[in-house]
Amino acid sequence: MLKSSFGSGKIEAGCDEAGRGPLAGPVVASAVVLPADYVNPLLNDSKKLTKKILEQLEIEIKKDAIAWEVIEVSHTEIDEINILNASFVAMHRAVDKLQVKPELLLIDGNRFKPYSGVPHECVVKGDGKYMSIAAASILAKTHRDRFMTNAAQQYPGYGWETNAGYPTKKHRDAIRALGVTPLHRKSFRLLPEQLDLF
Repeated sequence: MLKSSFGSGKIEAGCDEAGRGPLAGPVVASAVVLPADYVNPLLNDSKKLTKKILEQLEIEIKKDAIAWEVIEVSHTEIDEINILNASFVAMHRAVDKLQVKPELLLIDGNRFKPYSGVPHECVVKGDGKYMSIAAASILAKTHRDRFMTNAAQQYPGYGWETNAGYPTKKHRDAIRALGVTPLHRKSFRLLPEQLDLF
């Protein structure tokens, strides 16, 4: 069972992102404030959950959370500021929009750009340790997966409805055959052979 809080006695917001590694589409971040002592036995690292459970949890989290927010940072902004900075920007914007001001941010991972006025704790593999981070990981992932599934209808052939833009063999084969789309991240190494694609 994941922990319901960091034990700070403060209003905690769990923060996580989805989509650092894909070759296309936005990076999506979420911030979630759960009630104190919140318990949901299904909550876990989003990567370990089935699509059906993810969708069920997305509904439950949005209903149960004191506050939640999901933010996209586009592929063009990623190309301008790089993916690490884009991930931090997305998390900051998600915290900005929370209806409740958190007093502590729990960040999944080992790096974060400090958010003005609110202390933070980085937790490696935090989405498998704390309810609020797991909740943020689920909202970010379900939102981004839906974005890429919709994008797959506009740009068929890349397999985004199943690979979410990650560098699978099918995705890279499609780049070779079909070229790049307007949603591809031009700052990323889209093909191992690094052809002149643009």
